[in-house]
Amino acid sequence: MKTLSENACFGGTQGVYSHASTACNCEMTFAVFLPEEAKDGPVPVLWYLSGLTCTHENAMTKAGAQAWAAEHGIALVFPDTSPRGDDVADDEAYDLGKGAGFYVNATQDPWKANFQMWDYIAKELPTLIGDNFAIDMTRQGITGHSMGGHGALTLAMNLPGQFLSVSAFAPIANPTKSDWGRKQLGVYLGNNEADWVQHDATLLMAEKGFDGPILIDQGGADQFLDLLKPEALAAAIATRRQQAILRMQPGYDHSYFFVSTFMEDHIAFHADALYAG
Repeated sequence: MKTLSENACFGGTQGVYSHASTACNCEMTFAVFLPEEAKDGPVPVLWYLSGLTCTHENAMTKAGAQAWAAEHGIALVFPDTSPRGDDVADDEAYDLGKGAGFYVNATQDPWKANFQMWDYIAKELPTLIGDNFAIDMTRQGITGHSMGGHGALTLAMNLPGQFLSVSAFAPIANPTKSDWGRKQLGVYLGNNEADWVQHDATLLMAEKGFDGPILIDQGGADQFLDLLKPEALAAAIATRRQQAILRMQPGYDHSYFFVSTFMEDHIAFHADALYAG
């Protein structure tokens, strides 16, 4: 693991690091914020998964998360959204390839050589984090925005016990029924739609649910609302009678102005779960 930068931040440290990823078969970059409390021992952690076109840097610099994480004594992890490098497959479209990993393990050429983002986020990076930082890996929460909200919800429901809480900002909630989903799942996983089910939060909610609290914020003026399909997930939550808070925020769009506005609420929500008991 290489240290690319470390800066003092709200009494703690905001670092950026890189490492040779076995899962993605390339060099991967990620960021970690450690609050001041990490100097005295392991602290809980909140994962933040970013959306289309983003890297580790977007949320690190735009979400305003460090101030609230410092207040609650919580670490933050900001992974990248896809593999990177000259030898990594890409596409001219913004919603496929680099920056658009969709948090799946690709099974189709040419993507399968590097696009193993599910294994990277679920297995490889947590091991690296636990081995190298003062973080208590028994107390993990996960959140994300848009494509990252999709990833946060699907990882949480597919990995029971790994995350104590999950939240999302404007998640792609029903990708098997959306142009933000059908295209990418078909390209990465093939045309057998049965293979897509584990990557659709609405379908997973109907099948499995989540054994813990859920918080979802959606902007009412989101320009991508028809692609995100929050109403499908809301219906599945209601049918399952899942413990969850869903909030439609009037006037807010899909930007980081929206994310940063409600970040305080989300970190406080996760802190309650991560420090419970």
